[in-house]
Amino acid sequence: MSEHYPRIRLMAKNGSLVVREGLSLTFFMRHTHMEVAQAVERALEAYLSAIGQGALGWYIDPDGEYQKLDETGWAITRRKLREARGGVIRLYDAPESGEPYRFEYYGKDLLTPSVHDTQNATCVMSCWLPTEFLEKHGPDHVRELALEMAQPLPYCSGYAGLSFNGELDLAGIEQKIAPHCFRHPGIDVPCPESLGWKLGTRFRGPAWLTFLGQPLLGELGGATALRSRLHSPGTTVQEIEGDRALITLGSWPEAGDTTRGDNLPAYRVLESWLFHEPSRLMPCLREEDVQHWERRFLD
Repeated sequence: MSEHYPRIRLMAKNGSLVVREGLSLTFFMRHTHMEVAQAVERALEAYLSAIGQGALGWYIDPDGEYQKLDETGWAITRRKLREARGGVIRLYDAPESGEPYRFEYYGKDLLTPSVHDTQNATCVMSCWLPTEFLEKHGPDHVRELALEMAQPLPYCSGYAGLSFNGELDLAGIEQKIAPHCFRHPGIDVPCPESLGWKLGTRFRGPAWLTFLGQPLLGELGGATALRSRLHSPGTTVQEIEGDRALITLGSWPEAGDTTRGDNLPAYRVLESWLFHEPSRLMPCLREEDVQHWERRFLD
């Protein structure tokens, strides 16, 4: 148990670990795949350098099957990343490990007519870290890793912080996870694939780290205007090269605990620009609970 967040381990009936507390780093890019592919590959290399090449051992093939991420698997992955129209890349730790590490990329060709509505579509890159990584290396190291991965990406927005990492779409998981969602408002419910079709130039937040690019930062008045709005102790706004900014809410990511009255007041930021799920469909939450969860820092 950490003073900043609880240990959460949710098990399947067969005893396998299906959901745990962890961290996720996610970036949304309102650019077509070929404009971001090289940057995503650089961010992936930074991630692998931090966690070790062997931390990811499997990839998901087009049929949804696990395949070993050996030399051939890496060649397939990088070739797919460089394809003109992009596609889905999902790299996992060993399935039985509880998946403390994961890297996902959902690339989109926004220039070619599609059966999907691309008005608010973005290319999305997301990865996981276990809380053990945070505890071993410290929050400053995780923040620097997030900045290193963000540096080449032409993101509109991004965020990093605590999250429920695992198989959130399993049948029956909502009964196990929903109480934790509302007790610990600082732990995110990640859904990068679906958000990639809906988020546009808004931001998911709030989170421990919130990355703001263009045009969103300009609409907010720039980094100077952000500083004038954010007054909570420990909150900082860092200007980043490329007319971007990073908001950091405290030195550690915090889960909060509503049973103790800790509802993370520093996380009540920039309400007007927050994304709200229009269909009210999210993994592991009932439809009637989605709006309540989205407003967990505001009501």
